[in-house]
Amino acid sequence: MNRPLNSQNVADALQKFNLKKAAIQKALDTLADSGRISFKEYGKQKIYLARQDQFNIPNSEELNQMKEENAKLQEKLVKQKRAITEVEGEIKALQSNLTLEQIQAKEANLKKEVEEMEEKLIKLRGGVILVSPEERKAVECMYSDTMHQWRRRKRMFRDLWDAITENSPKDLKEFKEELGIEYDEDVGVSLQSFCDLMQHGKKRARGQ
Repeated sequence: MNRPLNSQNVADALQKFNLKKAAIQKALDTLADSGRISFKEYGKQKIYLARQDQFNIPNSEELNQMKEENAKLQEKLVKQKRAITEVEGEIKALQSNLTLEQIQAKEANLKKEVEEMEEKLIKLRGGVILVSPEERKAVECMYSDTMHQWRRRKRMFRDLWDAITENSPKDLKEFKEELGIEYDEDVGVSLQSFCDLMQHGKKRARGQ
Protein backbone atom coordinates (compact mmCIF):
# COMPACT_ATOMS: atom_id res chain seq x y z
CA MET A 1 0.00 0.00 0.00
CA ASN A 2 1.76 3.11 -1.20
CA ARG A 3 0.46 5.45 1.49
CA PRO A 4 1.60 6.78 4.90
CA LEU A 5 1.34 4.19 7.69
CA ASN A 6 2.04 4.19 11.40
CA SER A 7 3.12 1.12 13.35
CA GLN A 8 -0.48 0.38 14.40
CA ASN A 9 -1.62 0.39 10.76
CA VAL A 10 1.09 -2.12 9.91
CA ALA A 11 0.26 -4.25 12.97
CA ASP A 12 -3.40 -4.35 11.95
CA ALA A 13 -2.49 -5.39 8.39
CA LEU A 14 -0.20 -8.17 9.68
CA GLN A 15 -2.52 -9.35 12.45
CA LYS A 16 -3.09 -12.74 10.81
CA PHE A 17 0.62 -13.51 11.20
CA ASN A 18 0.43 -13.04 15.01
CA LEU A 19 3.21 -10.44 15.04
CA LYS A 20 3.65 -8.24 18.10
CA LYS A 21 3.45 -4.48 17.71
CA ALA A 22 6.81 -4.05 19.44
CA ALA A 23 8.50 -6.34 16.88
CA ILE A 24 6.82 -4.49 14.03
CA GLN A 25 7.97 -1.14 15.44
CA LYS A 26 11.54 -2.45 15.66
CA ALA A 27 11.42 -3.75 12.07
CA LEU A 28 10.11 -0.42 10.78
CA ASP A 29 12.85 1.48 12.58
CA THR A 30 15.48 -0.89 11.17
CA LEU A 31 14.13 -0.40 7.63
CA ALA A 32 14.11 3.36 8.13
CA ASP A 33 17.68 3.41 9.50
CA SER A 34 18.89 1.40 6.51
CA GLY A 35 17.22 3.84 4.11
CA ARG A 36 14.83 1.26 2.62
CA ILE A 37 11.84 3.31 3.79
CA SER A 38 11.48 6.90 5.01
CA PHE A 39 9.61 8.37 7.95
CA LYS A 40 8.42 11.61 9.46
CA GLU A 41 7.83 12.39 13.10
CA TYR A 42 4.69 14.10 14.35
CA GLY A 43 5.17 14.55 18.05
CA LYS A 44 5.72 11.10 19.55
CA GLN A 45 4.31 9.32 16.52
CA LYS A 46 6.26 8.19 13.49
CA ILE A 47 4.69 7.99 10.05
CA TYR A 48 6.44 5.64 7.63
CA LEU A 49 6.40 5.97 3.85
CA ALA A 50 7.72 3.89 0.98
CA ARG A 51 10.57 5.56 -0.88
CA GLN A 52 9.03 7.00 -4.03
CA ASP A 53 12.26 6.82 -6.03
CA GLN A 54 11.91 3.04 -6.20
CA PHE A 55 8.75 3.28 -8.33
CA ASN A 56 8.77 3.58 -12.09
CA ILE A 57 6.27 6.42 -12.52
CA PRO A 58 4.83 6.52 -16.06
CA ASN A 59 4.72 9.76 -18.03
CA SER A 60 1.54 11.22 -19.55
CA GLU A 61 1.97 9.32 -22.83
CA GLU A 62 2.40 6.00 -20.99
CA LEU A 63 -0.61 6.80 -18.80
CA ASN A 64 -2.77 7.44 -21.86
CA GLN A 65 -1.62 4.18 -23.39
CA MET A 66 -2.44 2.34 -20.18
CA LYS A 67 -5.91 3.94 -20.13
CA GLU A 68 -6.55 2.82 -23.71
CA GLU A 69 -5.44 -0.73 -22.90
CA ASN A 70 -7.62 -0.71 -19.80
CA ALA A 71 -10.64 0.44 -21.85
CA LYS A 72 -10.04 -2.37 -24.38
CA LEU A 73 -9.76 -4.91 -21.57
CA GLN A 74 -12.98 -3.61 -19.97
CA GLU A 75 -14.78 -3.97 -23.32
CA LYS A 76 -13.40 -7.49 -23.72
CA LEU A 77 -14.54 -8.31 -20.17
CA VAL A 78 -18.08 -7.15 -20.94
CA LYS A 79 -18.18 -9.37 -24.05
CA GLN A 80 -16.87 -12.34 -22.09
CA LYS A 81 -19.48 -11.84 -19.37
CA ARG A 82 -22.20 -11.63 -22.03
CA ALA A 83 -20.95 -14.85 -23.63
CA ILE A 84 -20.88 -16.58 -20.23
CA THR A 85 -24.46 -15.48 -19.54
CA GLU A 86 -25.60 -16.88 -22.90
CA VAL A 87 -23.86 -20.21 -22.27
CA GLU A 88 -25.34 -20.42 -18.76
CA GLY A 89 -28.80 -19.77 -20.26
CA GLU A 90 -28.31 -22.57 -22.79
CA ILE A 91 -27.15 -24.94 -20.04
CA LYS A 92 -30.19 -24.06 -17.91
CA ALA A 93 -32.52 -24.63 -20.86
CA LEU A 94 -30.92 -28.01 -21.59
CA GLN A 95 -31.16 -29.03 -17.93
CA SER A 96 -34.88 -28.18 -17.90
CA ASN A 97 -35.56 -30.54 -20.84
CA LEU A 98 -36.72 -34.05 -20.02
CA THR A 99 -34.41 -36.98 -20.60
CA LEU A 100 -35.46 -39.81 -22.92
CA GLU A 101 -36.28 -42.02 -19.91
CA GLN A 102 -38.42 -39.27 -18.35
CA ILE A 103 -40.27 -38.70 -21.65
CA GLN A 104 -40.98 -42.44 -21.97
CA ALA A 105 -42.23 -42.63 -18.37
CA LYS A 106 -44.47 -39.59 -18.88
CA GLU A 107 -45.83 -41.05 -22.11
CA ALA A 108 -46.68 -44.31 -20.31
CA ASN A 109 -48.52 -42.41 -17.54
CA LEU A 110 -50.49 -40.35 -20.07
CA LYS A 111 -51.48 -43.48 -21.99
CA LYS A 112 -52.69 -45.06 -18.77
CA GLU A 113 -54.75 -41.95 -17.91
CA VAL A 114 -56.27 -41.92 -21.42
CA GLU A 115 -57.25 -45.59 -21.11
CA GLU A 116 -58.86 -44.98 -17.71
CA MET A 117 -60.80 -41.99 -19.05
CA GLU A 118 -61.93 -43.92 -22.13
CA GLU A 119 -63.20 -46.75 -19.93
CA LYS A 120 -65.11 -44.26 -17.80
CA LEU A 121 -66.53 -42.59 -20.95
CA ILE A 122 -67.72 -45.95 -22.30
CA LYS A 123 -69.52 -46.63 -19.00
CA LEU A 124 -71.17 -43.21 -19.05
CA ARG A 125 -72.30 -43.64 -22.66
CA GLY A 126 -73.71 -47.03 -21.73
CA GLY A 127 -75.86 -45.51 -18.98
CA VAL A 128 -73.97 -47.08 -16.10
CA ILE A 129 -74.64 -45.34 -12.79
CA LEU A 130 -71.30 -44.55 -11.17
CA VAL A 131 -72.89 -43.25 -7.95
CA SER A 132 -75.62 -45.26 -6.27
CA PRO A 133 -78.79 -43.51 -5.05
CA GLU A 134 -77.81 -44.31 -1.46
CA GLU A 135 -74.40 -42.70 -1.85
CA ARG A 136 -75.94 -39.68 -3.54
CA LYS A 137 -78.47 -39.25 -0.75
CA ALA A 138 -75.79 -39.55 1.95
CA VAL A 139 -73.70 -36.84 0.25
CA GLU A 140 -76.72 -34.57 -0.15
CA CYS A 141 -77.65 -35.00 3.53
CA MET A 142 -74.10 -34.18 4.63
CA TYR A 143 -74.03 -31.16 2.30
CA SER A 144 -77.42 -29.95 3.57
CA ASP A 145 -76.32 -30.32 7.20
CA THR A 146 -73.14 -28.35 6.48
CA MET A 147 -75.17 -25.53 4.89
CA HIS A 148 -77.49 -25.54 7.92
CA GLN A 149 -74.55 -25.24 10.34
CA TRP A 150 -73.02 -22.49 8.21
CA ARG A 151 -76.27 -20.49 8.19
CA ARG A 152 -76.75 -21.05 11.94
CA ARG A 153 -73.26 -19.86 12.82
CA LYS A 154 -73.57 -16.80 10.61
CA ARG A 155 -76.76 -15.86 12.47
CA MET A 156 -75.13 -16.48 15.87
CA PHE A 157 -72.17 -14.30 14.94
CA ARG A 158 -74.41 -11.53 13.62
CA ASP A 159 -76.47 -11.45 16.82
CA LEU A 160 -73.33 -11.40 18.98
CA TRP A 161 -71.61 -8.77 16.81
CA ASP A 162 -74.66 -6.49 16.89
CA ALA A 163 -74.83 -6.78 20.69
CA ILE A 164 -71.13 -5.92 21.11
CA THR A 165 -71.03 -3.01 18.67
CA GLU A 166 -74.48 -1.51 19.38
CA ASN A 167 -73.13 1.34 21.51
CA SER A 168 -69.48 1.17 20.46
CA PRO A 169 -67.92 4.51 19.39
CA LYS A 170 -65.33 2.71 17.25
CA ASP A 171 -65.44 2.53 13.49
CA LEU A 172 -66.88 -0.96 12.84
CA LYS A 173 -64.65 -1.65 9.84
CA GLU A 174 -61.50 -0.75 11.78
CA PHE A 175 -62.74 -2.70 14.81
CA LYS A 176 -63.33 -5.77 12.63
CA GLU A 177 -59.80 -5.54 11.15
CA GLU A 178 -58.32 -5.01 14.61
CA LEU A 179 -59.93 -8.27 15.84
CA GLY A 180 -58.93 -10.15 12.69
CA ILE A 181 -62.52 -10.96 11.76
CA GLU A 182 -63.29 -11.91 8.15
CA TYR A 183 -66.72 -12.15 6.54
CA ASP A 184 -67.47 -14.76 3.90
CA GLU A 185 -67.26 -12.04 1.28
CA ASP A 186 -63.77 -11.07 2.46
CA VAL A 187 -62.42 -14.47 1.42
CA GLY A 188 -64.48 -14.76 -1.78
CA VAL A 189 -67.20 -17.22 -0.70
CA SER A 190 -70.97 -16.93 -0.50
CA LEU A 191 -73.39 -19.08 1.50
CA GLN A 192 -76.17 -18.35 -1.00
CA SER A 193 -74.12 -19.63 -3.94
CA PHE A 194 -73.59 -22.97 -2.17
CA CYS A 195 -77.30 -23.17 -1.29
CA ASP A 196 -78.19 -22.47 -4.93
CA LEU A 197 -75.81 -25.24 -5.97
CA MET A 198 -77.68 -27.68 -3.74
CA GLN A 199 -81.05 -26.62 -5.16
CA HIS A 200 -79.69 -26.92 -8.70
CA GLY A 201 -78.56 -30.47 -7.93
CA LYS A 202 -82.00 -31.43 -6.67
CA LYS A 203 -83.75 -30.01 -9.77
CA ARG A 204 -81.33 -31.85 -12.01
CA ALA A 205 -81.92 -35.11 -10.16
CA ARG A 206 -85.72 -34.76 -10.59
CA GLY A 207 -85.26 -34.07 -14.30
CA GLN A 208 -83.19 -37.19 -14.95
